[in-house]
Amino acid sequence: MPNAIRPDWVPLTGHQLHRSGVYFDAVRIPGIRGEDVAAQLIAAAEDGAAGPVVCEASGFRWMYFLLRPGTAGTYAWPLGVQRFGGTGTRTVSYIGIPALEGNTWPLRWYSQPTPAAPFVAAGPLVEAVGAVSRGVR
Repeated sequence: MPNAIRPDWVPLTGHQLHRSGVYFDAVRIPGIRGEDVAAQLIAAAEDGAAGPVVCEASGFRWMYFLLRPGTAGTYAWPLGVQRFGGTGTRTVSYIGIPALEGNTWPLRWYSQPTPAAPFVAAGPLVEAVGAVSRGVR
């Protein structure tokens, strides 16, 4: 994505683990459901800038939606959606973050951070999760 930005928490090469709740909160959704949510966010976003979404290329194919720190705990997420970071979290979680370019397997960007969308907006994410859960496209 040509207008992508590289926040300090995005590595220059490969990938790194970062503790959720510090640079970002994360919402994790598995497989095709996560891909459908991401596709809806991108389609609805101005210029397709939905904010940072990281995809695992193997296993459960988790999709990680990166929100502004302190945001994930302020929303009620449906079953199957996990939040990391935010208020009330008693466990420490680390999220894999890929570089913007190069070999980052098994992680890749589904949507990169941009100046217009440095984080995924929680409100539209909640709406997209609800729409996908109801089967609305």
